[in-house]
Amino acid sequence: MDYSHKSIEKKWQKFWAERGTFKTSESTDKPKYYVLDMFPYPSGAGLHVGHPLGYIASDIFSRYKRLKGFNVLHPMGYDSFGLPAEQYAIQTGQHPAITTETNINRYREQLDNIGFSYDWSREVRTSDPSFYKWTQWIFMQLFNSWYNKDADKAESIDTLIQRFEISGTQGVNASCDEDILSFTAEEWKAFTEEEQQRELLKYRLAYLRESTVNWCPALGTVLANDEVINGVSERGGYPVEQKKMMQWSLRITAYADRLLRGLETVDWPEPVIEMQRNWIGKSEGASVKFPVPQLNTEIEVFTTRVDTIFGVTFIVLAPEHELVSALTTEGQRTEVEAYIEKTAKKSELDRMADTKTVSGAFTGSYAKHPLTGEDVQIWIADYVLVGYGTGAVMAVPSGDQRDYLFAKHFNLPIIPISDTQNIEEAADPNKDGRYINSGFINGMTYAEAVPALIAKLEELKLGKAKVNYRMRDAIFGRQRYWGEPVPVYFKNGLPYLIKEEELPLLLPEVDKYLPTETGEPPLGRAENWKYQGQYEYELSTMPGWAGSSWYWFRYMDPKNDKSFASKEAIDYWKAVDLYIGGSEHATGHLLYSRFWNKFLKDLGYHNEEEPFKKLINQGMIQGRSNFVYRILDEEGKGTNKFVSYGLKDQYNTIPLHVDVNIVSNDILDTEKFKAFRPDFANAEFILENGKYICGTEVEKMSKSKFNVVNPDDIIEQFGADTLRLYEMFLGPLEQSKPWNTNGIEGVYKFLRKVWRLFHDAEGNFNVSDDEPTKAEYKSLHKIIKKVEDDIERFSFNTSVSAFMICVNELTDLKCNKRKILQDLIVVLSPYAPHITEELWALLGNEPGTISYAPYPKFNPDYLVESEFAYPISVNGKMKMNLSLALDLDAKAVEEIVLANADVQRYLDGKQVKKVVYVKGKIINIVV
Repeated sequence: MDYSHKSIEKKWQKFWAERGTFKTSESTDKPKYYVLDMFPYPSGAGLHVGHPLGYIASDIFSRYKRLKGFNVLHPMGYDSFGLPAEQYAIQTGQHPAITTETNINRYREQLDNIGFSYDWSREVRTSDPSFYKWTQWIFMQLFNSWYNKDADKAESIDTLIQRFEISGTQGVNASCDEDILSFTAEEWKAFTEEEQQRELLKYRLAYLRESTVNWCPALGTVLANDEVINGVSERGGYPVEQKKMMQWSLRITAYADRLLRGLETVDWPEPVIEMQRNWIGKSEGASVKFPVPQLNTEIEVFTTRVDTIFGVTFIVLAPEHELVSALTTEGQRTEVEAYIEKTAKKSELDRMADTKTVSGAFTGSYAKHPLTGEDVQIWIADYVLVGYGTGAVMAVPSGDQRDYLFAKHFNLPIIPISDTQNIEEAADPNKDGRYINSGFINGMTYAEAVPALIAKLEELKLGKAKVNYRMRDAIFGRQRYWGEPVPVYFKNGLPYLIKEEELPLLLPEVDKYLPTETGEPPLGRAENWKYQGQYEYELSTMPGWAGSSWYWFRYMDPKNDKSFASKEAIDYWKAVDLYIGGSEHATGHLLYSRFWNKFLKDLGYHNEEEPFKKLINQGMIQGRSNFVYRILDEEGKGTNKFVSYGLKDQYNTIPLHVDVNIVSNDILDTEKFKAFRPDFANAEFILENGKYICGTEVEKMSKSKFNVVNPDDIIEQFGADTLRLYEMFLGPLEQSKPWNTNGIEGVYKFLRKVWRLFHDAEGNFNVSDDEPTKAEYKSLHKIIKKVEDDIERFSFNTSVSAFMICVNELTDLKCNKRKILQDLIVVLSPYAPHITEELWALLGNEPGTISYAPYPKFNPDYLVESEFAYPISVNGKMKMNLSLALDLDAKAVEEIVLANADVQRYLDGKQVKKVVYVKGKIINIVV
């Protein structure tokens, strides 16, 4: 019988599903290994061939680890809350749960078709109430915790309350808001419940406060910074503006230093580590206060260059800074308000990226320099961000280029502060010289000046040394429907948690999925949705990253209704050993997951400081677009004539994308093209050698470019094993590469060759029990070693090439020996599980057992060469090859060579002067 991928693959996929072949248990003495893919959002479009790349790699590794004797946890689920389903609900009225369920079914069908060895009994969905019950529970723990800096960990809020009751705020060293009160135990006890709760909110790890957010009116929600591109929403391209709102936030900044330290302990790609380091942005410097007498307040700035303080000639506030309105004089109000309105239309990322535009507005007010007492102008400008540092900077134009350009633009003073500064053309930030124009630090070096300045500022109570982080607390709310409800109700304007036994707090039904007419989130539409019938619930839902911040724990124990995962399961699986996913999550999901993991460790639920030991970012599979060339008439309008690529330069043409699925090896199916669009029905073609050749270009895979390739189509034509091998064959896992179907037939032919090793010319199964030859053992053990080495270092593409070489060698050797072929298919099985399952069963093994068969043991003896085919030369001219044993000595070699009849023929009776013998290299006869 011939190789029939369709029947074989369906047969084994059904077998695995019915038998639960890949179901994982903790009841084993095998070592554990946890392999995880970043779970997908189930979009309506389904998977294209780029999506499974990482999944295939992780599946190969999982199957390999099983062969190596590991108990492998390899689960899959769905990050199923998200904006697309909600937008579809807004447009159609269909509940997002229905859309999500339909999309998940489509994904599951596609994933099953590729033959993944997932333990589907552990599937999770973030939108399932049995899952988000625990997302809500974790939020409740965050709300009920504070960060004790002395212990360097989170603790129950009860321990903080006990401290307040015993000694007030004395000795409390917490990560908290800036505006905390200082009080005694007696004063604390005298506070009303509301006053106590309001103060505790400043310490909680989940808290409410007014924040500047990316507000997208069209989507009716707040967007994270990474969801805003060039001032518009990533999804839909809608305008985004800066807006102040009461928002839930999580105090991730409390963990900033631990998040940095943890990066030293993980095996992650260096670019991701660097992105997280930069995002956290630790900097050491000083906090400095500039008094504002007219308001009886101070403007606090953070600076890493306190040594430049005598060069300050103005202060710049973020346009959103809370003091701007009070500082703005009537004469400047129109200009300042216009500038604030203009800034609100830019995202923070745009403001940070735009380093060339100089803009700002003078408030009309002045602050006092903390050391000289001189007046310093107060400006606003969009290059200062309200959420970074204090939202205010002390401007030193002689030492900072942005301040320099600002001062030049608005004609503000520039004071040199070092005897080595050159500020003719630009700011000069060097620290090499000695200070000038700098009061009591004149003549000092940088190392001398910094401690002297900090001591002076502390003496004046106008500054102190401080460590700052660029990272801000994470906004934890979206004004949309399709997300986890926040388990909070409000009493007298303050948030309180519902009871744990009341979890999950379910999403209520609403009449439509838009904000209310009064601007409240969609949950405001729910009728009679009140806690205990009287208190208002929180109307925002959790952000899209909430469920993904802890989901790897749920796979350990997905059916547990008493805990997010049992202690026994967590103690067994510990952390994810291998995590594969995209680098686009570097400063989102991967950071939030590490934060939640550390928090749950602090509370004693597990012992792992980091959740993902090794991370691999798979590259993107890009689209390979095809183009046809439409001939334009004299007026530049399109005709119905299309010219082949090689002839297009002879005409005035315009390139048009064409569906890659009607192109094969860059040759257009002209009849299918005529049916591609109605206006192409009467198309005429100018051909090359009877064919229409399309142009090509590598671009992102997208519907608009007609270059999306559906894996279902590839599997239908060539099979899942071919798809799996081919995606690995395209190139190194971490690199981006174009999808090119042109080479896929070669992989399909390779699998047919594998099949033919087990069958005779008539298609009958034909495997011999004879002892293999040395050459056959050598081919087998080369591939055993090569694949083991390649998989361990995640070099999957080079294994595919090696398989092809091995099978070609065995084909040439006409090998059909059981001892060779059985081990060969075990080695191949992680890459091509369906064909190897079939052949394993044909060999008489119990069906399904190949997944847990031992990986063949490499024997280096088979790779040791016992003989060598020496090139024999006469007077340096190569004449022939002669195979000789490598253990012969020089005398024996000389005797055998000179006695050989063919050698004698080449010598033609001439006297031999000497024989030059280099073992394992050459033999040269000198006559």
